[in-house]
Amino acid sequence: MIEAINPPDWEKPKGYANGMLVDGSRLYTGGQIGWNKDQVFEHHDFVGQLEQTLANIVAIVHAAGGEVTDIVRLTWFITDKKEYMARQKDVGAAYRKVMGRHFPSMSVIVVAGLIEDEAMIEIEATAEIGKSAKDA
Repeated sequence: MIEAINPPDWEKPKGYANGMLVDGSRLYTGGQIGWNKDQVFEHHDFVGQLEQTLANIVAIVHAAGGEVTDIVRLTWFITDKKEYMARQKDVGAAYRKVMGRHFPSMSVIVVAGLIEDEAMIEIEATAEIGKSAKDA
């Protein structure tokens, strides 16, 4: 069984689902960016957008009935490698604020641009709902 997952208080996405839950446990999120539930960018800096992007992923995981520790993979797409590298301390602090000390497998890919012009980062996640990581 496959179920579309969209947090109930979010602006309805057009032409996609924020997440797809397979067999009640495997969750794949669509690429999340740094806008809020109303699809408005409140932050115009990399770290602010990163924090919002991660919060968006967590909201989708929660809407599917999961917890942060159910996240098993994150794939980051960033538009500015220099900014990412220069702000590592701030990136880490923003990450831990949202994700705690849970560190799933991750990839970071530098891209020329994202579909939303204001977006500086996009992240996809995979989660196994109800199967929280033991070392989290």
